[in-house]
Amino acid sequence: MNLVERVKAILLAPKSEWMVIDKEPGDPQYLFANYVAILAAIPAVCGFLGMAIFGRSIGAALAGAVISYVLAFVGVYVMALINDALAPVFGGRKDQPSALKLAVYSMTPAWLVGVFSLIPALGVLKILGLYALYLFWLGAPVLMKTPEDKSVVYTAAVVVCGIVVWLVLGLLIGLVIGAGAMAWM
Repeated sequence: MNLVERVKAILLAPKSEWMVIDKEPGDPQYLFANYVAILAAIPAVCGFLGMAIFGRSIGAALAGAVISYVLAFVGVYVMALINDALAPVFGGRKDQPSALKLAVYSMTPAWLVGVFSLIPALGVLKILGLYALYLFWLGAPVLMKTPEDKSVVYTAAVVVCGIVVWLVLGLLIGLVIGAGAMAWM
């Protein structure tokens, strides 16, 4: 898989690209090393530069970048678990490799819009990352074999679970960072 070609295809021709992806192995090491590691670096690096240039301390910017980067891996993995667990509820199949591919590749636009973190005033353009929801919806019937008529509800259920997971992670990180900040006072 050529990274640039995959990104272009998943963004511009997602219906046919999901068919190609369905035939590929869902090797976690490969997906994390050759896709997540590269694309998740975009919002982390751009966020670091944007925060460092526009008034945050280098330490705070670096901490934010590292946390953002690590959470991209954790988030994709947790979303794959959720995808896999919920698929049978909506008439789909349990298939962890396909669940991981769906989580990884549907996140493409969300990572790409991280480039807008370079200039905080452009942050509103990150809303374009919501295209990831559309990609997920298109990919669910192909990879998880959810019936087309249930893919909207499946997508919504996964999104709600994902929001809950991110809220919990955010709370935990806030507690850790807050406790860490209190220790230095």
